[in-house]
Amino acid sequence: MDKTHYIPQLESAGDFLFLIRPRRFGKSSLLTVLECYYDIARQEEFDELFAGTHIHAHPTPEKNAYLILKFNFSQVDPDIDQVEASFNGHVRNSFYFFGQKYKAFLDESYFKMMASHQQPYQQLEFLLNYAGIKGLKVYVLIDEYDNFTNTILTTAGQSHYHELTHGAGFFRFFFSILKGAVDQADSGISHMFITGVSPVTMDDVTSGFNIGQNISLDSTFNELLGFTEADVLGILHYYQANGIALADVNEIIALLRTWYDNYRFSKHATTHLFNTNLVLYFVKHLISKGVFPDNLIDPNIRIDYGKLRHLVVLDRRLNGNFSHIKNITETGGIISDIVDSFPVEDLIRPENFISLLYYFGLLSYKAKDELIIPNRTVQKLMYSYLREGYKDVDVFNIDLWQFANLVRQMAYQGEWQPVFQFLAAEVEQQTSIRDYLTGEKVVQTFLLAYLNVTDYYITHTEKEMGKGFVDLYLEPFFSKYEDIKSSYLIELKYIKRSDFTEALKQEQIEDAKTQLQKYATDARVVQANQGVNLIGVMLVFRGWELVHYEEVALV
Repeated sequence: MDKTHYIPQLESAGDFLFLIRPRRFGKSSLLTVLECYYDIARQEEFDELFAGTHIHAHPTPEKNAYLILKFNFSQVDPDIDQVEASFNGHVRNSFYFFGQKYKAFLDESYFKMMASHQQPYQQLEFLLNYAGIKGLKVYVLIDEYDNFTNTILTTAGQSHYHELTHGAGFFRFFFSILKGAVDQADSGISHMFITGVSPVTMDDVTSGFNIGQNISLDSTFNELLGFTEADVLGILHYYQANGIALADVNEIIALLRTWYDNYRFSKHATTHLFNTNLVLYFVKHLISKGVFPDNLIDPNIRIDYGKLRHLVVLDRRLNGNFSHIKNITETGGIISDIVDSFPVEDLIRPENFISLLYYFGLLSYKAKDELIIPNRTVQKLMYSYLREGYKDVDVFNIDLWQFANLVRQMAYQGEWQPVFQFLAAEVEQQTSIRDYLTGEKVVQTFLLAYLNVTDYYITHTEKEMGKGFVDLYLEPFFSKYEDIKSSYLIELKYIKRSDFTEALKQEQIEDAKTQLQKYATDARVVQANQGVNLIGVMLVFRGWELVHYEEVALV
Protein backbone atom coordinates (compact mmCIF):
# COMPACT_ATOMS: atom_id res chain seq x y z
CA MET A 1 0.00 0.00 0.00
CA ASP A 2 1.43 3.34 -1.07
CA LYS A 3 1.45 5.70 1.91
CA THR A 4 4.10 8.02 0.44
CA HIS A 5 1.62 10.82 -0.22
CA TYR A 6 1.87 11.44 3.53
CA ILE A 7 5.56 12.41 3.30
CA PRO A 8 4.87 16.06 2.30
CA GLN A 9 2.21 16.25 5.02
CA LEU A 10 4.67 14.97 7.61
CA GLU A 11 7.17 17.60 6.50
CA SER A 12 4.51 20.27 6.94
CA ALA A 13 3.51 18.96 10.38
CA GLY A 14 6.88 19.82 11.95
CA ASP A 15 10.52 18.91 12.21
CA PHE A 16 10.25 16.79 15.37
CA LEU A 17 7.37 14.33 15.34
CA PHE A 18 6.03 11.73 17.76
CA LEU A 19 3.54 9.01 16.69
CA ILE A 20 1.76 6.48 18.90
CA ARG A 21 0.00 3.48 17.39
CA PRO A 22 -0.88 -0.02 18.68
CA ARG A 23 1.51 -2.89 18.16
CA ARG A 24 1.79 -4.49 14.73
CA PHE A 25 0.21 -1.63 12.80
CA GLY A 26 3.26 -0.86 10.63
CA LYS A 27 5.27 1.70 12.58
CA SER A 28 8.61 0.07 11.76
CA SER A 29 7.73 -0.12 8.06
CA LEU A 30 6.88 3.59 8.10
CA LEU A 31 10.29 4.44 9.56
CA THR A 32 11.99 2.29 6.93
CA VAL A 33 10.17 4.25 4.21
CA LEU A 34 11.30 7.55 5.77
CA GLU A 35 14.85 6.23 6.15
CA CYS A 36 15.05 5.22 2.50
CA TYR A 37 13.47 8.43 1.25
CA TYR A 38 15.63 10.88 3.20
CA ASP A 39 18.95 8.99 3.26
CA ILE A 40 21.61 10.93 1.34
CA ALA A 41 23.51 7.68 0.80
CA ARG A 42 20.56 6.19 -1.14
CA GLN A 43 20.29 8.82 -3.86
CA GLU A 44 21.15 6.30 -6.56
CA GLU A 45 18.51 3.89 -5.27
CA PHE A 46 15.58 6.31 -5.33
CA ASP A 47 14.10 5.09 -8.62
CA GLU A 48 14.50 1.43 -7.65
CA LEU A 49 12.94 1.89 -4.22
CA PHE A 50 10.11 4.30 -5.02
CA ALA A 51 9.14 3.69 -8.66
CA GLY A 52 5.37 3.67 -9.04
CA THR A 53 4.67 5.50 -5.78
CA HIS A 54 3.14 8.93 -5.27
CA ILE A 55 6.35 10.42 -3.91
CA HIS A 56 8.37 9.22 -6.92
CA ALA A 57 6.21 11.39 -9.15
CA HIS A 58 6.03 14.23 -6.61
CA PRO A 59 9.33 14.33 -4.65
CA THR A 60 9.95 17.07 -2.10
CA PRO A 61 13.13 19.20 -1.99
CA GLU A 62 14.23 17.21 1.07
CA LYS A 63 14.53 13.93 -0.82
CA ASN A 64 17.87 12.17 -0.05
CA ALA A 65 19.06 15.22 1.90
CA TYR A 66 19.95 13.80 5.33
CA LEU A 67 22.35 11.60 7.23
CA ILE A 68 20.15 9.05 9.01
CA LEU A 69 20.81 8.18 12.66
CA LYS A 70 18.44 5.34 13.51
CA PHE A 71 17.74 3.49 16.75
CA ASN A 72 15.40 0.57 17.39
CA PHE A 73 14.88 0.17 21.13
CA SER A 74 12.99 -3.11 20.74
CA GLN A 75 16.50 -4.57 20.44
CA VAL A 76 17.40 -3.49 23.99
CA ASP A 77 17.37 -6.28 26.59
CA PRO A 78 14.74 -5.34 29.23
CA ASP A 79 16.36 -7.49 31.94
CA ILE A 80 16.92 -4.99 34.74
CA ASP A 81 20.46 -6.23 35.30
CA GLN A 82 21.35 -5.99 31.61
CA VAL A 83 19.32 -3.08 30.34
CA GLU A 84 21.87 -0.27 30.65
CA ALA A 85 24.69 -2.31 29.08
CA SER A 86 22.34 -3.50 26.32
CA PHE A 87 21.10 0.05 25.66
CA ASN A 88 24.65 1.40 25.51
CA GLY A 89 25.68 -1.42 23.20
CA HIS A 90 22.78 -0.76 20.82
CA VAL A 91 23.53 2.97 20.72
CA ARG A 92 27.25 2.36 20.09
CA ASN A 93 26.40 -0.02 17.26
CA SER A 94 24.17 2.65 15.71
CA PHE A 95 27.01 5.18 15.94
CA TYR A 96 29.48 2.74 14.39
CA PHE A 97 27.32 1.98 11.36
CA PHE A 98 26.49 5.68 11.03
CA GLY A 99 30.22 6.38 10.80
CA GLN A 100 30.84 3.62 8.29
CA LYS A 101 27.94 4.65 6.09
CA TYR A 102 28.80 8.35 5.99
CA LYS A 103 32.60 8.27 5.92
CA ALA A 104 32.62 10.59 2.93
CA PHE A 105 31.04 13.33 5.05
CA LEU A 106 33.16 12.86 8.20
CA ASP A 107 36.82 13.76 8.73
CA GLU A 108 39.50 12.03 10.78
CA SER A 109 38.87 14.18 13.84
CA TYR A 110 35.31 12.88 14.04
CA PHE A 111 36.41 9.28 14.43
CA LYS A 112 39.17 10.17 16.91
CA MET A 113 36.79 12.10 19.12
CA MET A 114 34.10 9.43 18.96
CA ALA A 115 36.67 6.86 20.03
CA SER A 116 37.86 9.06 22.91
CA HIS A 117 34.41 9.31 24.51
CA GLN A 118 33.54 6.47 26.85
CA GLN A 119 29.82 6.96 27.32
CA PRO A 120 27.20 6.74 24.57
CA TYR A 121 25.57 9.97 25.72
CA GLN A 122 28.92 11.71 25.24
CA GLN A 123 29.18 10.25 21.75
CA LEU A 124 25.63 11.35 20.95
CA GLU A 125 26.32 14.89 22.13
CA PHE A 126 29.55 15.06 20.13
CA LEU A 127 27.99 13.59 16.98
CA LEU A 128 25.18 16.12 16.97
CA ASN A 129 27.45 19.07 17.77
CA TYR A 130 29.87 17.98 15.06
CA ALA A 131 27.04 17.75 12.53
CA GLY A 132 25.83 21.23 13.48
CA ILE A 133 29.26 22.85 13.11
CA LYS A 134 29.92 21.07 9.80
CA GLY A 135 26.54 22.06 8.39
CA LEU A 136 25.42 18.43 8.06
CA LYS A 137 21.74 17.66 8.35
CA VAL A 138 20.90 14.63 10.54
CA TYR A 139 17.51 12.92 10.63
CA VAL A 140 17.07 10.96 13.88
CA LEU A 141 14.67 7.99 13.76
CA ILE A 142 13.73 6.13 16.95
CA ASP A 143 11.57 3.04 16.58
CA GLU A 144 9.68 1.54 19.56
CA TYR A 145 11.16 4.10 21.93
CA ASP A 146 9.23 2.67 24.91
CA ASN A 147 9.56 -1.04 24.22
CA PHE A 148 12.01 -1.96 26.97
CA THR A 149 10.73 0.62 29.47
CA ASN A 150 7.19 -0.78 29.22
CA THR A 151 8.50 -4.28 29.81
CA ILE A 152 10.47 -3.13 32.85
CA LEU A 153 7.44 -1.31 34.23
CA THR A 154 5.27 -4.43 33.98
CA THR A 155 7.83 -7.01 35.08
CA ALA A 156 10.31 -5.28 37.42
CA GLY A 157 8.02 -2.60 38.81
CA GLN A 158 7.69 1.14 39.02
CA SER A 159 10.80 1.76 41.12
CA HIS A 160 13.11 0.25 38.49
CA TYR A 161 11.24 2.10 35.78
CA HIS A 162 11.84 5.34 37.69
CA GLU A 163 15.55 4.70 37.79
CA LEU A 164 15.60 4.81 33.98
CA THR A 165 13.23 7.68 33.33
CA HIS A 166 13.66 10.12 36.21
CA GLY A 167 16.48 12.08 37.81
CA ALA A 168 19.86 10.81 36.67
CA GLY A 169 18.44 7.79 34.83
CA PHE A 170 20.45 6.97 31.71
CA PHE A 171 17.38 6.89 29.47
CA ARG A 172 16.17 10.29 30.64
CA PHE A 173 19.67 11.69 30.13
CA PHE A 174 19.76 10.29 26.59
CA PHE A 175 16.61 12.27 25.75
CA SER A 176 18.03 15.32 27.53
CA ILE A 177 20.91 15.25 25.04
CA LEU A 178 18.44 15.09 22.14
CA LYS A 179 16.40 17.93 23.57
CA GLY A 180 19.52 20.02 24.18
CA ALA A 181 20.66 19.49 20.59
CA VAL A 182 17.26 20.57 19.27
CA ASP A 183 17.42 23.79 21.28
CA GLN A 184 20.87 24.82 19.95
CA ALA A 185 21.23 27.49 17.28
CA ASP A 186 23.52 25.26 15.21
CA SER A 187 21.64 22.07 15.92
CA GLY A 188 22.85 18.91 14.26
CA ILE A 189 19.32 17.50 14.33
CA SER A 190 17.27 18.76 11.45
CA HIS A 191 14.43 16.27 11.88
CA MET A 192 13.37 13.59 14.32
CA PHE A 193 10.61 10.97 14.17
CA ILE A 194 9.82 8.78 17.18
CA THR A 195 7.30 5.92 17.40
CA GLY A 196 5.90 4.03 20.37
CA VAL A 197 2.77 2.47 21.83
CA SER A 198 2.00 4.94 24.64
CA PRO A 199 2.91 8.47 25.74
CA VAL A 200 3.81 7.43 29.28
CA THR A 201 7.58 7.07 28.93
CA MET A 202 7.80 10.17 26.74
CA ASP A 203 6.07 12.22 29.42
CA ASP A 204 8.48 10.92 32.03
CA VAL A 205 11.67 11.58 30.03
CA THR A 206 10.74 14.84 28.25
CA SER A 207 7.70 16.24 30.09
CA GLY A 208 5.34 15.29 27.29
CA PHE A 209 7.55 15.61 24.20
CA ASN A 210 7.69 19.37 24.53
CA ILE A 211 10.43 19.51 21.90
CA GLY A 212 8.11 18.71 19.02
CA GLN A 213 4.69 17.76 17.72
CA ASN A 214 2.65 14.77 18.86
CA ILE A 215 0.63 13.84 15.75
CA SER A 216 -0.99 10.74 17.24
CA LEU A 217 -4.50 12.22 17.55
CA ASP A 218 -4.35 14.38 14.41
CA SER A 219 -7.09 13.36 11.98
CA THR A 220 -4.77 14.26 9.08
CA PHE A 221 -2.76 11.14 9.89
CA ASN A 222 -5.60 8.77 10.76
CA GLU A 223 -4.82 6.61 7.70
CA LEU A 224 -1.04 6.91 7.90
CA LEU A 225 -0.94 3.32 9.18
CA GLY A 226 -3.53 0.60 8.73
CA PHE A 227 -5.66 -0.48 5.76
CA THR A 228 -8.89 1.04 4.52
CA GLU A 229 -11.57 -1.32 3.24
CA ALA A 230 -10.62 -0.31 -0.31
CA ASP A 231 -7.04 -1.34 0.47
CA VAL A 232 -8.15 -4.76 1.74
CA LEU A 233 -10.35 -5.35 -1.29
CA GLY A 234 -7.42 -4.32 -3.46
CA ILE A 235 -5.26 -6.99 -1.83
CA LEU A 236 -7.88 -9.70 -2.35
CA HIS A 237 -8.54 -8.72 -5.97
CA TYR A 238 -4.80 -8.58 -6.64
CA TYR A 239 -4.33 -12.21 -5.67
CA GLN A 240 -7.44 -13.26 -7.55
CA ALA A 241 -6.12 -11.54 -10.67
CA ASN A 242 -2.82 -13.38 -10.25
CA GLY A 243 -4.37 -16.82 -10.27
CA ILE A 244 -4.88 -17.44 -6.54
CA ALA A 245 -8.19 -19.22 -5.94
CA LEU A 246 -9.92 -17.47 -3.06
CA ALA A 247 -13.27 -18.10 -1.44
CA ASP A 248 -16.06 -15.62 -2.05
CA VAL A 249 -14.56 -12.13 -1.60
CA ASN A 250 -17.77 -10.80 -0.04
CA GLU A 251 -17.61 -13.55 2.58
CA ILE A 252 -13.94 -12.80 3.27
CA ILE A 253 -14.39 -9.04 3.62
CA ALA A 254 -17.39 -9.55 5.93
CA LEU A 255 -15.27 -11.81 8.14
CA LEU A 256 -12.37 -9.36 8.16
CA ARG A 257 -14.69 -6.48 9.06
CA THR A 258 -15.93 -8.41 12.08
CA TRP A 259 -12.51 -9.41 13.36
CA TYR A 260 -9.98 -6.77 12.25
CA ASP A 261 -11.78 -3.52 11.34
CA ASN A 262 -13.10 -0.38 13.01
CA TYR A 263 -10.03 1.49 14.23
CA ARG A 264 -10.13 5.30 14.21
CA PHE A 265 -7.22 7.29 15.58
CA SER A 266 -8.89 10.68 15.91
CA LYS A 267 -12.27 11.82 17.13
CA HIS A 268 -12.52 13.83 13.92
CA ALA A 269 -11.64 10.95 11.59
CA THR A 270 -14.36 9.52 9.36
CA THR A 271 -12.49 6.55 7.88
CA HIS A 272 -12.28 3.27 9.79
CA LEU A 273 -9.19 1.09 9.43
CA PHE A 274 -8.23 -2.58 9.50
CA ASN A 275 -5.29 -3.82 11.57
CA THR A 276 -2.38 -4.18 9.14
CA ASN A 277 -0.76 -7.23 10.66
CA LEU A 278 -3.96 -9.19 11.11
CA VAL A 279 -5.09 -8.66 7.52
CA LEU A 280 -1.69 -9.76 6.18
CA TYR A 281 -1.64 -12.74 8.56
CA PHE A 282 -5.07 -13.83 7.31
CA VAL A 283 -4.34 -13.31 3.61
CA LYS A 284 -0.94 -15.02 3.79
CA HIS A 285 -2.55 -18.10 5.31
CA LEU A 286 -5.39 -17.98 2.81
CA ILE A 287 -3.18 -17.86 -0.28
CA SER A 288 -0.70 -20.46 1.00
CA LYS A 289 -3.17 -22.98 2.50
CA GLY A 290 -6.36 -22.20 0.60
CA VAL A 291 -8.38 -21.99 3.83
CA PHE A 292 -8.96 -19.52 6.65
CA PRO A 293 -6.44 -19.76 9.53
CA ASP A 294 -7.59 -21.94 12.44
CA ASN A 295 -6.82 -19.10 14.83
CA LEU A 296 -8.12 -15.80 13.49
CA ILE A 297 -6.03 -13.90 16.04
CA ASP A 298 -2.34 -13.89 15.15
CA PRO A 299 -0.46 -14.84 18.36
CA ASN A 300 1.93 -11.94 17.68
CA ILE A 301 -0.91 -9.43 18.02
CA ARG A 302 -2.10 -10.46 21.46
CA ILE A 303 -1.64 -7.79 24.09
CA ASP A 304 -0.48 -9.73 27.11
CA TYR A 305 -2.59 -9.28 30.24
CA GLY A 306 0.72 -8.89 32.05
CA LYS A 307 1.12 -5.44 30.48
CA LEU A 308 -1.99 -4.32 32.36
CA ARG A 309 -1.75 -6.51 35.45
CA HIS A 310 0.16 -3.98 37.57
CA LEU A 311 -2.55 -1.42 36.82
CA VAL A 312 -5.57 -3.52 37.78
CA VAL A 313 -4.29 -5.49 40.77
CA LEU A 314 -3.29 -3.86 44.05
CA ASP A 315 -2.43 -5.88 47.14
CA ARG A 316 -4.00 -9.00 45.62
CA ARG A 317 -7.26 -7.13 45.04
CA LEU A 318 -8.86 -5.91 41.83
CA ASN A 319 -8.99 -2.12 41.79
CA GLY A 320 -10.95 0.54 39.93
CA ASN A 321 -9.08 -0.02 36.68
CA PHE A 322 -10.32 -3.60 36.57
CA SER A 323 -13.82 -2.23 37.07
CA HIS A 324 -13.28 -0.03 34.01
CA ILE A 325 -12.29 -3.08 31.94
CA LYS A 326 -15.32 -4.96 33.24
CA ASN A 327 -17.73 -2.09 32.56
CA ILE A 328 -16.32 -1.50 29.07
CA THR A 329 -16.67 -5.20 28.28
CA GLU A 330 -20.26 -5.21 29.58
CA THR A 331 -21.35 -2.16 27.58
CA GLY A 332 -18.99 -2.35 24.59
CA GLY A 333 -17.52 1.10 25.16
CA ILE A 334 -17.23 4.25 27.24
CA ILE A 335 -17.50 8.03 26.96
CA SER A 336 -14.12 9.61 27.67
CA ASP A 337 -11.55 12.09 26.44
CA ILE A 338 -8.17 10.78 25.32
CA VAL A 339 -5.27 12.35 27.17
CA ASP A 340 -2.21 12.93 24.99
CA SER A 341 0.36 12.99 27.80
CA PHE A 342 0.60 11.66 31.36
CA PRO A 343 3.34 10.27 33.64
CA VAL A 344 3.35 6.77 35.05
CA GLU A 345 2.29 8.01 38.51
CA ASP A 346 -1.01 9.20 37.05
CA LEU A 347 -1.94 5.95 35.31
CA ILE A 348 -4.28 5.11 38.17
CA ARG A 349 -6.47 8.07 37.19
CA PRO A 350 -9.48 6.83 35.18
CA GLU A 351 -9.07 9.14 32.18
CA ASN A 352 -5.42 8.11 31.84
CA PHE A 353 -6.10 4.39 32.13
CA ILE A 354 -8.86 4.67 29.51
CA SER A 355 -6.41 6.57 27.32
CA LEU A 356 -3.86 3.78 27.73
CA LEU A 357 -6.45 1.21 26.58
CA TYR A 358 -7.02 3.41 23.53
CA TYR A 359 -3.31 3.67 22.73
CA PHE A 360 -2.95 -0.11 23.08
CA GLY A 361 -5.71 -0.54 20.48
CA LEU A 362 -8.27 -1.96 22.93
CA LEU A 363 -10.57 1.02 22.37
CA SER A 364 -11.22 3.12 19.30
CA TYR A 365 -13.26 6.18 18.41
CA LYS A 366 -16.82 5.63 17.25
CA ALA A 367 -17.79 9.28 17.45
CA LYS A 368 -16.62 12.37 19.30
CA ASP A 369 -15.63 11.26 22.83
CA GLU A 370 -17.39 7.89 22.33
CA LEU A 371 -14.96 4.97 22.52
CA ILE A 372 -15.85 1.40 21.61
CA ILE A 373 -14.30 -2.06 21.52
CA PRO A 374 -13.45 -2.01 17.81
CA ASN A 375 -13.87 -5.64 16.75
CA ARG A 376 -14.25 -9.26 17.78
CA THR A 377 -10.50 -9.78 18.16
CA VAL A 378 -10.32 -7.09 20.84
CA GLN A 379 -13.56 -8.27 22.41
CA LYS A 380 -12.10 -11.75 22.89
CA LEU A 381 -8.96 -10.19 24.39
CA MET A 382 -11.10 -8.21 26.85
CA TYR A 383 -12.96 -11.36 27.88
CA SER A 384 -9.61 -13.04 28.48
CA TYR A 385 -8.53 -10.10 30.68
CA LEU A 386 -11.62 -10.59 32.83
CA ARG A 387 -10.80 -14.29 33.24
CA GLU A 388 -7.16 -13.53 34.00
CA GLY A 389 -8.09 -10.82 36.49
CA TYR A 390 -10.41 -13.11 38.43
CA LYS A 391 -7.79 -15.85 38.39
CA ASP A 392 -4.95 -13.52 39.38
CA VAL A 393 -6.50 -12.63 42.74
CA ASP A 394 -8.06 -16.04 43.39
CA VAL A 395 -11.60 -14.75 42.89
CA PHE A 396 -12.51 -17.36 40.28
CA ASN A 397 -10.36 -20.02 38.68
CA ILE A 398 -11.67 -22.95 36.67
CA ASP A 399 -10.25 -25.74 34.55
CA LEU A 400 -10.54 -24.06 31.16
CA TRP A 401 -9.58 -27.23 29.28
CA GLN A 402 -12.43 -29.14 30.88
CA PHE A 403 -14.82 -26.26 30.28
CA ALA A 404 -13.78 -25.97 26.61
CA ASN A 405 -14.66 -29.64 26.14
CA LEU A 406 -18.11 -28.99 27.60
CA VAL A 407 -18.65 -26.14 25.13
CA ARG A 408 -17.61 -28.47 22.33
CA GLN A 409 -20.27 -30.96 23.41
CA MET A 410 -22.71 -28.09 23.46
CA ALA A 411 -21.82 -27.27 19.84
CA TYR A 412 -21.73 -30.78 18.43
CA GLN A 413 -23.99 -32.84 20.69
CA GLY A 414 -26.55 -30.24 21.74
CA GLU A 415 -25.65 -30.92 25.40
CA TRP A 416 -25.89 -27.39 26.80
CA GLN A 417 -26.87 -28.19 30.40
CA PRO A 418 -23.39 -29.33 31.56
CA VAL A 419 -21.89 -25.98 30.54
CA PHE A 420 -24.10 -23.95 32.85
CA GLN A 421 -24.18 -26.60 35.56
CA PHE A 422 -20.38 -26.51 35.63
CA LEU A 423 -20.25 -22.71 36.02
CA ALA A 424 -23.02 -22.73 38.63
CA ALA A 425 -21.20 -25.37 40.68
CA GLU A 426 -17.94 -23.42 40.53
CA VAL A 427 -19.68 -20.21 41.65
CA GLU A 428 -21.19 -22.20 44.51
CA GLN A 429 -17.73 -23.37 45.62
CA GLN A 430 -15.68 -20.24 44.87
CA THR A 431 -17.65 -17.79 46.96
CA SER A 432 -15.47 -14.72 46.26
CA ILE A 433 -16.87 -14.33 42.77
CA ARG A 434 -20.36 -13.75 44.14
CA ASP A 435 -19.53 -10.17 45.10
CA TYR A 436 -18.95 -9.41 41.43
CA LEU A 437 -22.15 -11.02 40.09
CA THR A 438 -24.63 -8.25 40.81
CA GLY A 439 -27.08 -7.40 38.05
CA GLU A 440 -28.28 -9.03 34.85
CA LYS A 441 -25.70 -7.34 32.61
CA VAL A 442 -22.87 -8.39 34.91
CA VAL A 443 -23.97 -12.03 34.92
CA GLN A 444 -24.39 -11.86 31.15
CA THR A 445 -20.81 -10.62 30.68
CA PHE A 446 -19.51 -13.22 33.14
CA LEU A 447 -21.08 -15.98 31.04
CA LEU A 448 -19.68 -14.48 27.83
CA ALA A 449 -16.17 -14.28 29.28
CA TYR A 450 -16.15 -18.06 29.69
CA LEU A 451 -18.20 -19.02 26.64
CA ASN A 452 -15.53 -17.20 24.63
CA VAL A 453 -12.80 -19.54 25.85
CA THR A 454 -13.46 -21.38 22.58
CA ASP A 455 -14.42 -19.96 19.20
CA TYR A 456 -17.09 -22.47 18.14
CA TYR A 457 -19.56 -19.62 18.37
CA ILE A 458 -19.73 -15.97 17.42
CA THR A 459 -21.38 -14.63 20.54
CA HIS A 460 -23.88 -11.78 20.30
CA THR A 461 -25.34 -9.88 23.21
CA GLU A 462 -28.38 -7.61 23.10
CA LYS A 463 -28.72 -8.31 19.38
CA GLU A 464 -31.96 -7.01 17.91
CA MET A 465 -34.20 -9.75 16.53
CA GLY A 466 -37.90 -10.55 16.45
CA LYS A 467 -38.81 -7.03 17.67
CA GLY A 468 -36.72 -7.51 20.78
CA PHE A 469 -33.14 -7.86 22.00
CA VAL A 470 -31.88 -11.34 22.78
CA ASP A 471 -29.60 -11.65 25.80
CA LEU A 472 -27.23 -14.17 24.22
CA TYR A 473 -27.17 -15.53 20.70
CA LEU A 474 -24.55 -18.21 20.02
CA GLU A 475 -24.15 -18.20 16.26
CA PRO A 476 -22.07 -21.09 14.89
CA PHE A 477 -18.75 -19.96 13.46
CA PHE A 478 -19.39 -21.79 10.20
CA SER A 479 -16.43 -20.20 8.41
CA LYS A 480 -14.20 -22.26 10.68
CA TYR A 481 -16.44 -25.08 11.97
CA GLU A 482 -18.78 -25.94 9.11
CA ASP A 483 -20.05 -29.11 10.81
CA ILE A 484 -21.42 -27.57 14.04
CA LYS A 485 -24.81 -29.10 14.86
CA SER A 486 -26.42 -26.66 17.33
CA SER A 487 -26.92 -22.94 17.76
CA TYR A 488 -28.49 -21.19 20.76
CA LEU A 489 -30.83 -18.37 21.72
CA ILE A 490 -30.45 -17.77 25.46
CA GLU A 491 -32.72 -15.60 27.57
CA LEU A 492 -31.33 -14.68 30.96
CA LYS A 493 -33.53 -13.54 33.84
CA TYR A 494 -32.03 -11.96 36.96
CA ILE A 495 -33.91 -11.49 40.22
CA LYS A 496 -32.33 -9.80 43.23
CA ARG A 497 -32.07 -12.16 46.17
CA SER A 498 -34.08 -9.74 48.30
CA ASP A 499 -36.87 -9.60 45.69
CA PHE A 500 -37.05 -13.30 44.87
CA THR A 501 -40.34 -15.21 45.17
CA GLU A 502 -41.50 -18.38 43.48
CA ALA A 503 -44.31 -16.44 41.86
CA LEU A 504 -41.88 -13.91 40.39
CA LYS A 505 -39.66 -16.72 39.16
CA GLN A 506 -42.60 -18.35 37.37
CA GLU A 507 -43.56 -15.02 35.85
CA GLN A 508 -40.02 -14.60 34.51
CA ILE A 509 -40.03 -18.14 33.11
CA GLU A 510 -43.20 -17.48 31.14
CA ASP A 511 -41.83 -14.18 29.90
CA ALA A 512 -38.60 -15.88 28.76
CA LYS A 513 -40.57 -18.50 26.80
CA THR A 514 -42.50 -15.80 24.95
CA GLN A 515 -39.36 -13.82 24.14
CA LEU A 516 -37.45 -16.83 22.84
CA GLN A 517 -40.31 -17.70 20.49
CA LYS A 518 -40.18 -14.17 19.06
CA TYR A 519 -36.42 -14.28 18.56
CA ALA A 520 -36.63 -17.61 16.75
CA THR A 521 -38.96 -16.17 14.10
CA ASP A 522 -36.49 -13.47 13.09
CA ALA A 523 -35.74 -13.91 9.37
CA ARG A 524 -32.00 -13.51 9.87
CA VAL A 525 -31.96 -16.19 12.56
CA VAL A 526 -33.96 -18.57 10.37
CA GLN A 527 -31.63 -17.96 7.42
CA ALA A 528 -28.42 -18.27 9.44
CA ASN A 529 -29.41 -21.52 11.14
CA GLN A 530 -30.60 -23.63 8.26
CA GLY A 531 -29.28 -27.15 8.68
CA VAL A 532 -28.53 -26.81 12.40
CA ASN A 533 -30.59 -27.36 15.52
CA LEU A 534 -31.62 -23.99 16.94
CA ILE A 535 -32.10 -24.42 20.68
CA GLY A 536 -33.84 -22.00 23.02
CA VAL A 537 -32.50 -21.86 26.58
CA MET A 538 -33.72 -19.89 29.57
CA LEU A 539 -31.56 -19.23 32.62
CA VAL A 540 -33.04 -17.74 35.79
CA PHE A 541 -30.67 -16.34 38.42
CA ARG A 542 -31.43 -15.39 41.98
CA GLY A 543 -28.50 -13.03 42.45
CA TRP A 544 -25.44 -15.12 41.67
CA GLU A 545 -27.34 -18.42 41.98
CA LEU A 546 -28.69 -20.29 38.94
CA VAL A 547 -32.10 -21.44 40.23
CA HIS A 548 -33.77 -22.56 37.00
CA TYR A 549 -32.64 -23.63 33.55
CA GLU A 550 -34.81 -25.06 30.84
CA GLU A 551 -34.83 -25.81 27.14
CA VAL A 552 -37.66 -24.12 25.28
CA ALA A 553 -39.16 -25.75 22.21
CA LEU A 554 -39.00 -23.26 19.34
CA VAL A 555 -41.85 -23.43 16.84
